[in-house]
Amino acid sequence: MYLRALATAVPPRSFSQQDCWEAMKTDDFLTRLRPRSVALIEKVLCNESSGIERRNLSLESIESSFNSDAEELNRRFEQEAAALATMALQLSLKKSGHIAADLDALFISTCTGYLCPGVTSHVAEQAGLRHDVYLADLVGLGCGAAIPTLRAAQGFLAANPNAVVATISVEICSAAFFANDDPGVLISLCLFGDGAAAAIWKADGMANDWQAGAFTTTHRPQDREKIRFVNSAGKLKNQLHRAVPNLAAQAVAELFAQRKGHADQVLAHSGGRDVIEALEGVLPYHLNETREVLRDHGNMSSPSVLFALEKRLTGNHPNDKRLWLTAFGAGFAAHACELWR
Repeated sequence: MYLRALATAVPPRSFSQQDCWEAMKTDDFLTRLRPRSVALIEKVLCNESSGIERRNLSLESIESSFNSDAEELNRRFEQEAAALATMALQLSLKKSGHIAADLDALFISTCTGYLCPGVTSHVAEQAGLRHDVYLADLVGLGCGAAIPTLRAAQGFLAANPNAVVATISVEICSAAFFANDDPGVLISLCLFGDGAAAAIWKADGMANDWQAGAFTTTHRPQDREKIRFVNSAGKLKNQLHRAVPNLAAQAVAELFAQRKGHADQVLAHSGGRDVIEALEGVLPYHLNETREVLRDHGNMSSPSVLFALEKRLTGNHPNDKRLWLTAFGAGFAAHACELWR
């Protein structure tokens, strides 16, 4: 399948890591935590070597995220996920030269909230899609979801070669903020941001269009408890083990060994500084775009790898012929695909 356009969107409010720390200090939030937990938060938020400078969050203020109950968090997800996904979709349609009525299918991946009907129903309404458009929500794939979503779109296009298909990965991580004294939970609170990435695809392409394919995946359920959401009093609580960077590196190295040929660049999910360093330890690439996404937006979960792809495609790289994408997360699962022209 061929990429016709790719666009990203983030909430308008951007918070520096220092902003987050100052907000936590002025709220009673820190008093609920042990001194060791407070020290960990300060270390992550105030350490310039963390690799994160700012994060876009669907919040009026940082303080507003601390006291929300489960119902409020899910309401925020319902409102913000659809709005952000629609914004990214409209941008990608405009770039592709298509209009909403041209779309025959919409695939959306997310893991930071649950809706029934899914986010696709809301986006279809807000964007003005036809009543007969095929809607598919991919839920529960975690940070690696963008690439399986592309693979699902490829299958639809194989069966419907004249179709125009949109894929969106959207996460409102701020609707899943959770805090207790667990180190993995606290680190997650300091890393995640909100974002959406939308792409338009067709079965045929024009000269110099990027083609996507060569999908691969590895699933290791024995490591499922190392990284996943668990339900805690109705809230989503991120379970994050310190072994995740090494797990990611091992899985990505396995998939990289299966690639077809030389890649001009690797574009990966920006899971965090330690994750990126672990990946660079097993790959013969410096993950420049991945680091830039982490710096500017933090870990946005599933859209992150597509943000890195957009940076590469809009940068000055006229000689690029083949790119290798990889994303990983809950499962434990890792996925990859190639883009070439």
